[in-house]
Amino acid sequence: MATTRKSVVLPSILLLAAMAAAQTNQSVPAGTALMVKLDTTLATFSNRVGDPFQARLTQPVVLNGQTMIPAGARVEGRVTKLSEPRRISGKPTIGILPEAVVMPTGERYFLDATLVDTNLGRGSDVNEEGQFKGSGHDRRDTLETGGGAAGGMLIGGLIGGGPGVLIGGAVGAGSTTVHWLSKHRSAVLPAGTELTLELNRPFTMNTTPAPAPAPAAASGGSK
Repeated sequence: MATTRKSVVLPSILLLAAMAAAQTNQSVPAGTALMVKLDTTLATFSNRVGDPFQARLTQPVVLNGQTMIPAGARVEGRVTKLSEPRRISGKPTIGILPEAVVMPTGERYFLDATLVDTNLGRGSDVNEEGQFKGSGHDRRDTLETGGGAAGGMLIGGLIGGGPGVLIGGAVGAGSTTVHWLSKHRSAVLPAGTELTLELNRPFTMNTTPAPAPAPAAASGGSK
């Protein structure tokens, strides 16, 4: 009788173990969106390529009723590109690479994901390579251009009356445009910015833990 009980209990234990292993081995499919909020401010004028960044999940990732990545889990990565072109050359760029998820319990897992969106509008966007593109113009530029034209018109009017107003305005606007084109445009992702990341490949909880992040790059490095 004891032998019969053992023969029944053992398969049951094995079945439960198999079910637990199956749940543990579930993977979040590629293409799943991770909603995170930046803990770190990133800017083209203050960061360097290789600098680390951190963000936190604002929504849990749930699969078949099981929470795979809880809200509050930390996402760690590094800056991969910083670009501040002149105004006529294009938009400023910030590239980031999410590399790891750190659970509230401390476990670290590799993460292969790409930035696909932010909650920042005003002309900013994310390109196909997952790089954040800052806006091309802002209110300060408009004021600079308008102020330059107005100043030129005032000076021209004092010198030559009506025709001088038109000439002065043209000269003022032209000199301000040259000044504007000579300036560099900066891009900023402030702390608190909401980012949408998309998994490039399945995220599995039984993957090898990710290594600790590398130290930040020296401040004297090139962009």
